[in-house]
Amino acid sequence: MRRIINTKIIFWYTLLFVQIAFGQGKDTSKTDWLLSSKYQSSITSSPDHKELIIQNGLVKRIFRLDPNVVCYDYTNLVTGQQLIRAVKPEAQIQLNGKWYNIGGLYGQDERAYFLPAWLDNLREGTQDFKYKGHKISNLQPLLPWEAGKWWATNKQAATGKEIVFEYDSSIPALKGLMIAVHYAIYDNLPLISKWVTIDNQTAAPIKINQIIHEQLAVVEEESAVVGKVAEMHKQHGIYVESNFAFNNAMRYHLSDQTTHWKRDTTYTSQVNYDLNTPALLEIYPEKGVGVNLATAEQLTSIRTWELLMDSYDRERRGMAIRKMYRTIAPWVTANPIFMHLVSKDDEQVKHAIDQCVATGYEALILSFGSHINMEDTSANNLAKWKKLADYAHQNNIKIGGYSLFSSRKISEKDDVINPKTGKTGGAFFGNAPCFGSEWGIAYSQKIKVFFSKTGFDIWENDGPYPGDQCASTSHPGHKGLDDSQWKQFAMQKELYHWLNKRGVYINAPDWYFLDGTHKIGLGYREVNFSLPRENQKILNRQNIYDGTWEQTPSMSWGFVPLTAYQGGGAAAVLEPLHDHLKDYKQLMMQYYGAGVQACYRGPRLYDTEETKETVKEVINWYKKYRDILNADIVHLRRADGRDWDGILHISLEGEIKGLAMLYNPLKENIRRKIELPLYYTGKDEKVSVSVEEGTPTSYKLNRNYKVELEVEIPAEGYTWLVVK
Repeated sequence: MRRIINTKIIFWYTLLFVQIAFGQGKDTSKTDWLLSSKYQSSITSSPDHKELIIQNGLVKRIFRLDPNVVCYDYTNLVTGQQLIRAVKPEAQIQLNGKWYNIGGLYGQDERAYFLPAWLDNLREGTQDFKYKGHKISNLQPLLPWEAGKWWATNKQAATGKEIVFEYDSSIPALKGLMIAVHYAIYDNLPLISKWVTIDNQTAAPIKINQIIHEQLAVVEEESAVVGKVAEMHKQHGIYVESNFAFNNAMRYHLSDQTTHWKRDTTYTSQVNYDLNTPALLEIYPEKGVGVNLATAEQLTSIRTWELLMDSYDRERRGMAIRKMYRTIAPWVTANPIFMHLVSKDDEQVKHAIDQCVATGYEALILSFGSHINMEDTSANNLAKWKKLADYAHQNNIKIGGYSLFSSRKISEKDDVINPKTGKTGGAFFGNAPCFGSEWGIAYSQKIKVFFSKTGFDIWENDGPYPGDQCASTSHPGHKGLDDSQWKQFAMQKELYHWLNKRGVYINAPDWYFLDGTHKIGLGYREVNFSLPRENQKILNRQNIYDGTWEQTPSMSWGFVPLTAYQGGGAAAVLEPLHDHLKDYKQLMMQYYGAGVQACYRGPRLYDTEETKETVKEVINWYKKYRDILNADIVHLRRADGRDWDGILHISLEGEIKGLAMLYNPLKENIRRKIELPLYYTGKDEKVSVSVEEGTPTSYKLNRNYKVELEVEIPAEGYTWLVVK
């Protein structure tokens, strides 16, 4: 109980701090950046032209330009926190086995803090890449995305500014190797992105072993006298995400391959006796780059987004990350209503399309176990699926299909070679093809041919490249072990970029959002769908609650197996649908009520007229409240089977400011007093609340931006509240 109380106190003190930091009055929408759109980016020179300032009213970085570029100020303008305690190079690159600094200055003795007065006493390195100039431009879209046809809540590309610092080397062997360090700052977010590009204009190939494109000597989060790096708190004031993440964990922090918190042995005044404080942040791919860059070739490093945080509160931090995704990758807000069809023949596909039309569904995906094969690019197969795609499009239904890349064995020639054994086997999924093999290269081309020739709209790509290194020296897509991960990952990304540009919607169970995918698994254990339906309802609500802290509802899919899946008897399945209509409807309401699309996997959406009308009722309800149901989630109470549970959608836009979904797992009706936290609606005085479609009642918000009301929830059922 004490822990719960303390958590609530921390949250509301955090809100109070944010309000004070912004000088907040009554109208929160004019001050808190999560509720505002007034923070515009700028990149300006200091009056003496010695410095450049990147800022947007929320975050600021200042760079000294002479005698070389160094960032000495990284400030969270919301909290006033200075993140930098010591200056570091702008980047570090290992070329032909030797390390080089890009920019940076030397001579700082005290590493616990930095004073701008010290700048004039710092010196450049003779072997470092030297600043030559910079270019400033408006921020360009991350990907060329066709936004019009996917029911996205955000169709606009991010806005802001970009600056490119250009460097070259005085070392004879590196003359002509041009390196650029890019920064992008985003409007209305405390967010800066960074990456490096390399252009080889020398006369010979250069081996790019590794690129550390960000190195920050940050202030420590705690002062522990003893302790190891892995055991101590990392700096919570900065959240880092890169577009180099994989391993099928379906959570970014477990998929990240690039964020490294290290000890800084030059920081000798730290409290830790063994100098183990994790106060050095470096961003680079764990396995290296390993690429031989030929003359006239260019290479782009991974790209990192650094989001500055103003709170420890989990909900607020999640809100910040979700706003980041909606801004930098607007395609993740697309959320079509789709069925997962298990088909044996073409007539079943047509029948499913007809059922989608009849119930208001918008898309059909041929699931695993169906008769689709996207790797078959024969004229007959392509013509067959184009005919079915045309039939779907004539009925205003999008169509897609499932294809598996990894977790299967292709051949000894084409599979990943284990560097420890020199043989196949031992990959992430046991056996797996190498994307750089002849088969892998052909697979990518076949997928492109299939979508080009058939007009399909959706790709469900199971087992995308999961990061396997390959020791083969005969695969045409990579030279050997060193470059195998980098090259395979680039091939996977290139395929997603190609599809995204064509407007293809992509489901993939790995963290490729920043390279064009739209949806990932919500997080569930597949064998749980063989449990009784009563268990599944509670487990699904737990999955929704747990899986939406750092993801928007549209970024995840759930699962509703209409027929037997992973085992389970009659108590587990929904077929025949008319016999389990109450459970079928509630499972739909749970997912649609969360704004999460589920894979309704089976041969049909309805089996009787009554079932059809039930499905139509839920879909019509979802479409009526679609905007608010796709909005952010505030977590009210996690499902535990003992009492009510629920979530609250909130939005700044439109007439409807909130919609709460409340559930009762008990076998009797209950009445409960429930608090609705409405701070993130931007309202601060009064709202009206209606129970389902009932008469609205006016409520005054208390000092914590909450309203309290008494709600009746039916036994083993649900209700919803609409806030205006």
